[in-house]
Amino acid sequence: MTHQQLWAAYRAANPDAGDEYEAWAYGADPDGLAELTRAGIKTATASAGPLYALEGEPLPRAGEYNVILNSRDEAVCVTRTTRVYTVPFDQVSAGQAWREGEGDRSLEYWRRVHEDFFRAELAEAGLVFTPDMPVVCEEFEVVYRG
Repeated sequence: MTHQQLWAAYRAANPDAGDEYEAWAYGADPDGLAELTRAGIKTATASAGPLYALEGEPLPRAGEYNVILNSRDEAVCVTRTTRVYTVPFDQVSAGQAWREGEGDRSLEYWRRVHEDFFRAELAEAGLVFTPDMPVVCEEFEVVYRG
């Protein structure tokens, strides 16, 4: 199913949702993370703050809708952002790590895999990872499953 088809199905059941949504896939393990989201295990995500400014992108906002895609650009589910906040990488909480639902859900696991991911992502953009780098933390709920 395409993101347009899934959004149309969601809108048919929820006409007050409006017309605005973003469709995207997770950068690391799009299939596994999309399935964790669809199952309701993954209820948060994090991204490298410096990339928003570099790319001129606005930060996510509470109330926004997202259609989560897998690696084949197939729509998996619709989420609604419930909270967005920015903290330094070394101050991301164990609660955020748990909500992200990855690995053993520990902060140690989160820091290890996210530091590796952020280092590579930032290097690609000509930037350098630092432990006090701002991380944009986003919490969400699944509102529709494809």
